[in-house]
Amino acid sequence: MTDTLPTIYHKKRPGIKEEAKETLHHLPTHTANYVKSLFPIAGWIGRYNLIWLAGDLIAGLTAGAVVIPQGMAYAKVAGLPPEYGLYSSFVGVSLYFLFATSKDITIGPTAVMSLLIGQSVAGILASPNHQFSAIELASSFALFSGIISLILGLLRLGLVVDFIPAPVIAGFTTGSAITISIGQIAKLMGIPKIVTTDPCYLVLGRTLAALPKTNYDAIFGFISLIYLYSVKYGSRYAAKRWPHRERLFFFIEILRNITIVIFATIVSFLVNIGKKTSPISILKTIPSGLHVGVPNAGSDMLSELGSKLISVTFILILEHVAIAKSFGRINNYKITESQEFIAIGVTNAIGSFFHAYPATGSFSRTAIKSKSGVRTPLAGVFSGILVIIALYSTAAFYYIPDATLSAVIIHAVLDLVASPHYIKQLWKIQFWDFMVFLVGVVVTFFTTVEYGIYFSALLAIVVLLLRVARPSFDSLGQLSITTKDGEKRHAYVPIDHPSFESASNPPEGVLIIRFRESLTYPNSNYIDTQVVEYARTNTKRFYKQAENKGDRPWNELPHKSEKEEEAKATKPRLNAVVFDLAAVSVIDSTGIQALSDIRKELNKHADQQVEYHFANIINERIEEILLLAGFGILIDNEIINEKVDEETSTDVTHISTKKFFHLTIDDAVAAATNTSF
Repeated sequence: MTDTLPTIYHKKRPGIKEEAKETLHHLPTHTANYVKSLFPIAGWIGRYNLIWLAGDLIAGLTAGAVVIPQGMAYAKVAGLPPEYGLYSSFVGVSLYFLFATSKDITIGPTAVMSLLIGQSVAGILASPNHQFSAIELASSFALFSGIISLILGLLRLGLVVDFIPAPVIAGFTTGSAITISIGQIAKLMGIPKIVTTDPCYLVLGRTLAALPKTNYDAIFGFISLIYLYSVKYGSRYAAKRWPHRERLFFFIEILRNITIVIFATIVSFLVNIGKKTSPISILKTIPSGLHVGVPNAGSDMLSELGSKLISVTFILILEHVAIAKSFGRINNYKITESQEFIAIGVTNAIGSFFHAYPATGSFSRTAIKSKSGVRTPLAGVFSGILVIIALYSTAAFYYIPDATLSAVIIHAVLDLVASPHYIKQLWKIQFWDFMVFLVGVVVTFFTTVEYGIYFSALLAIVVLLLRVARPSFDSLGQLSITTKDGEKRHAYVPIDHPSFESASNPPEGVLIIRFRESLTYPNSNYIDTQVVEYARTNTKRFYKQAENKGDRPWNELPHKSEKEEEAKATKPRLNAVVFDLAAVSVIDSTGIQALSDIRKELNKHADQQVEYHFANIINERIEEILLLAGFGILIDNEIINEKVDEETSTDVTHISTKKFFHLTIDDAVAAATNTSF
């Protein structure tokens, strides 16, 4: 019988059969918990109280006062009548509380989503064979993107947002903010016939060329902008100057949008008294109330939306989850990404029956609700009530100047532009992150936000794959450290790093290799080549070529020159390799094949059986894989390529109990240097 094979992990993992039985046993409980998790409201509604109600009422009404002017303004960015912004606002804020895991977020029309819808719809309508109106297309975008988000959420695939890095989000958000701002200049100044859905550089050129056509709208536009920024910064200064009245100045600041709209509307009404034609551009008649209808869900509509549906869904979930996670961190709670997918999916799918276009989380309105003291997601209901009141009072919107709404848009979206500090930080931290950001901004500016998303995300994926496929490894040396107790220990650091000049080479005949990535199919071949080349460069070759050229393998390279051979003569023979696997969480079949190839090539190079020791293995599965590949077993001074376990009977009686799996590099080096060949 064999001796017990020395390993780090001794506890046997449960097999597939045992795991299946355990899963079936707990299936009813898991199912009940899953259904309950779909409605997080059940966890807190029973504890609702008057204090929470007061906070939610104030925050909900405050956010509602902001969403009304922004909703109408963003609908115009999307190329839709202003009432559709209110439809989208109402459904989002009214239903979200049933599925929410974030108390702060406010769902409704946003700048980036409105721009994307406007450009996508304009692109479809430009086709000579289009079959549907802009309103039908926008509502169907909400339906299908909502359904896709809902499916992803039900399948608990919220992790997909983790694959999108922050520079991608910052890039297309900044590009979109610049595009929207430039697109609103014409309306701010009353310049007619500027198509804002074209690429931003064209819109900018046409706007500059048409500056002589500026009219009286510019008075309303510039005064509105001056008022918005004056109140914003004036209120913040006053809050610091008189901190005991900070709350008052806070509400003055956040209500600046609706107050300027009311003030401009009154002035516009007075200007238009006695005139048949308005001297400025105004909203005019807006239909009153909610309007219900079944959105087009046919295959012809789906084919019409095409690939643009992917980018709409992408922005829908990404913008929402990014904002929800951000405010969760600020206010010390965690959201559930998959549940937020469900929430945003349901609100948009149902919203499409009210002619809403895609709505998602708004950063500015979420910040306002958070600072207003919101206590639970129920605050959205009070925002919805305010929006409903506005929808049935649309006669009051007749004289709202378009220039004022453009000022509201410009004022809101410029906050989305990445700060110089953030851009400088990207440059200093990681050049390729900066390039991902820059590509998002530039491509969005010269094409559309859809292409900005695709190109920046594609570059981020390429950079990630290159990092995985071309990882570097560290060859470690020993750095002696003396503790306070006088005990001498070793730290293992990269031998060629300038910060560790005092580090000594590892013991003669031993190489210590630290992998920086898991061993998987993208990087295995590269790691194989680099490790073998490093070993050949730093140790002496003992394998000799056949003297007869006809006996040499066709793919064997000729020996180096005599000078190079003499230089290597002083180098040691390779006896052992220590692999530090602290950064290796996965080894797939291609990765283990690479390790086997390394073993074969180094054994040939040293013309003996080299020992392979492994340190810092982070889970038992990696150890099992190494054993299956024949690592860690030495019989009669030969490493065999089969696994030996306690149940196997064999006539071999000289199985070594030498350890090849170690908890620390020190242990591995000690075992490797005690080897006698």
